[in-house]
Amino acid sequence: FDSLPPAHYKETMSTILLWIQQSETKVSTPQVTITEYEIMEQRLRELKALQSSLQEQQEGLNYLSTTVEEMSRKAPADVSHKYQAEIEGIVGRWKKLSAQLVEQTQKLEELMTKFHRFQNDTKTLKKWMAEVDVFLKEEWPALGDSAALEKQLEQC
Repeated sequence: FDSLPPAHYKETMSTILLWIQQSETKVSTPQVTITEYEIMEQRLRELKALQSSLQEQQEGLNYLSTTVEEMSRKAPADVSHKYQAEIEGIVGRWKKLSAQLVEQTQKLEELMTKFHRFQNDTKTLKKWMAEVDVFLKEEWPALGDSAALEKQLEQC
């Protein structure tokens, strides 16, 4: 019986596996073109919430790892290998998920910065175009008014 995992181990294993599966689904959501800053902010909040949740689940993963180590010392080799392979698979998925979260968060933050800069540049360009439009619609000075013609030439 020493080589069998405690009931808490199985509960924690189920919880961690369910959490990993749900998180993998959220992270693997197909990336779509986002044209609204608010949607980008919402996605960033979701990713950061997943990162916080990942940290909260870390204790459970640590428990599973230490329990497997303890069982490995007491259990027969075949049982020990079974549990070690199981925990290695979970840790591998955990690390992959963690890396994906970091990567997607950084990428989204970079895109948000570029998007914000683009919005500012667009505002500036629209303002400039409005000023040019006003200038082009101004009346041209009379041909004899050289000072006004020179001023308009400088503005052009």
